[in-house]
Amino acid sequence: MNKPSIGWIGMGRMGYPMAERLLKAGYSLRIWNRTQSKAEPLVKYGAVIVDSPAELSDVEVLATMVSTGSDVEEVYFGENGVLSGSGVPKIFLDCSSIGVDQSSDIRERLKKLGADLVCSPVSGNGKCVKVGKLSAVASGPKNAFEAVEDIISTIAGMGVSYVGEGELARFCKIAHNVMLGAVTQNLAEITVLAQKAGVPRRAFLDFMNNSVMGSVFTRYKTNAFVNLDWTTTFTPALLRKDLDLGLAAGRELNVPMPVTAATREALQAHFGAASLKDNPEGYLQEDFSALLETVALAAGEKLESENDPYPTGLE
Repeated sequence: MNKPSIGWIGMGRMGYPMAERLLKAGYSLRIWNRTQSKAEPLVKYGAVIVDSPAELSDVEVLATMVSTGSDVEEVYFGENGVLSGSGVPKIFLDCSSIGVDQSSDIRERLKKLGADLVCSPVSGNGKCVKVGKLSAVASGPKNAFEAVEDIISTIAGMGVSYVGEGELARFCKIAHNVMLGAVTQNLAEITVLAQKAGVPRRAFLDFMNNSVMGSVFTRYKTNAFVNLDWTTTFTPALLRKDLDLGLAAGRELNVPMPVTAATREALQAHFGAASLKDNPEGYLQEDFSALLETVALAAGEKLESENDPYPTGLE
């Protein structure tokens, strides 16, 4: 079975390793990224770098992994977007996390041009991609999904769940990231509670990880909480965007979401606490697990690295 030609847009923390997995699996990729230098290391795996999205208009599958819905619209429909070229890809595969209404609008615009949109947001971070522990959810026309299922499965080593037509995958991803925010906030709160009572963070989190309440996620974040390692996997601003999307969906569908609302306000406190840092803007580009510092600040508790590496489970 011949592999379809793929145009790939987005070389961020997620996009780069996702594209790398496809190249190593034998797919042909032509790549565009605003900062071309971020894509250049993939040339050694066979990637071809193009100068504008318009040069990707003749591929069979156009894949995107960008930050916002506005970014998706720009690279599809913008002045030098894919659709300003001479052709129209048969399938647009978007792995970004964007709003439902915006996705629906994009789908209708593509449909008028004879193209299908498959939404396939993912669960995990760049390290998960590299070790084959990323998972994905997908929605869109069933025949279009089947045409790109192998592409998604190659990216997401843990598999892809097809949930139906339209924007259903967007709802799944929004719900996923709402839980991400709530779990992280609560984990920060109980970790600071245990520390203030006298329990070392590593000991407490090890207990939690080995209990029925532990998860792949709590184990993965333990090293960050223990050693105050805020190496970025996901920024507070992106988490705030997703919590807002979740609350908007709840209002539209008349679903009460008080825990989500409380988490959203707790996260907002992190943005205020950043003003106490020497470099507030830089601090807010660090990982969202730094929420632990904001909780500790409110509790009057001082945090210091325990300098005790903890296995993340992603080695």
